[in-house]
Amino acid sequence: MHFWTNSRKVALAGAVLGVLVLATEVGAQTRKRPAPAPAAPAAGPYVTARPAAALQNKQLVLETTLGPIVIQLDAAAAPNHVGFVLDQAEAGAYDGTVFHRAVAMGIVQGGDPISKDPAKTALYGTGGLNRVKREPNARKHLRGAVSSVLVPNKPDSAGAQFFICLTDQPALDGQFDVFGEVVEGLEVAEQISQSPLDANGKLTTRIAITTASVRDTPPPTAAPFAETAVEELAQYRATISTTMGDIVIGFAPDVALGHVRNFLRLAQLGVYDGSGFHRVVPKFAVQAGDLSSRPAPLTQVQRKHVGTVKGEFNPLKHEAGIVSMARGDDPDSASTSFFICTAASPSLDGKYTAFGRVLQGMDVVAAIEQAPLDGEAPRTRIGITKVTLTKGAQ
Repeated sequence: MHFWTNSRKVALAGAVLGVLVLATEVGAQTRKRPAPAPAAPAAGPYVTARPAAALQNKQLVLETTLGPIVIQLDAAAAPNHVGFVLDQAEAGAYDGTVFHRAVAMGIVQGGDPISKDPAKTALYGTGGLNRVKREPNARKHLRGAVSSVLVPNKPDSAGAQFFICLTDQPALDGQFDVFGEVVEGLEVAEQISQSPLDANGKLTTRIAITTASVRDTPPPTAAPFAETAVEELAQYRATISTTMGDIVIGFAPDVALGHVRNFLRLAQLGVYDGSGFHRVVPKFAVQAGDLSSRPAPLTQVQRKHVGTVKGEFNPLKHEAGIVSMARGDDPDSASTSFFICTAASPSLDGKYTAFGRVLQGMDVVAAIEQAPLDGEAPRTRIGITKVTLTKGAQ
């Protein structure tokens, strides 16, 4: 988490600058090299003809060359912006356009119809504007917010172009209209933002929206394992595949229900994949699962399910092979990091939540324990390549 704190501040400053520079350049380009303007509505600015009910609970699904991005549209905040975007998507206007501008981990911008033409890169950012009037609303430019692009000093110049905030951008609040929020695929937008850029912040490679489609917002679903019965949870096994071999653990949901559900959920979502054993204390424990040990950031879906778990201190003794959760000073602060005891540690009993036991692979645990160390950190990375869940008899 500390890593993200510093990078977020840098991205924030850059993103604000990037949007303002963009607006200035749009105006300059429009004066010097006017682009073919789309046909204006017959009766002034665009006003959606869709009834209010037809604007509600809609998602825009952008299939890009790097993966899907799903935007939850907010018609209550900006009905005409949402209606216009729906019209554009259903007409295929976004298909084949590209993300033409970005600030690394700050913003990405797309939707310009001119960007369908690879021969007109100099005009990217000038098209599809001057269609929709301002719809000021209370939505903030928070991480994931989707907002309108404007021509400088023309508040009623929104249109097809949009930008996605990858960090909070409070300096943009009140200047641009937020009309949606990325609910899936924010990591795709982050990857787009880190693509090669020229000196003006324009992408030098074509990252396209291959198709844009509209769907009804799916009903909410329960978190994985949130409703799984204790008897069924007890049948699960987790195979932790490491660079030193496999470790198979079983679970004790009868005494640590919340912790078992949390571990299984994180494992199924791939949160542990790519992490590592970051702490080894011989004749005590080996510890893994800390998010700082992952070289790649979590996906948006993964982040949604990472939280803390209330302590469930129970009669299980911290002996060799017991799997328990690490925590901070707060007894209810367990999250992702877990440890495997390599010796009896009665000082942990009743203070840390034991929730499972190694069924196979204590030889692998012993090998990890014997690895060369720098302090408590393995000198050579001991990675978790994947955690695989299976069900079998208790």
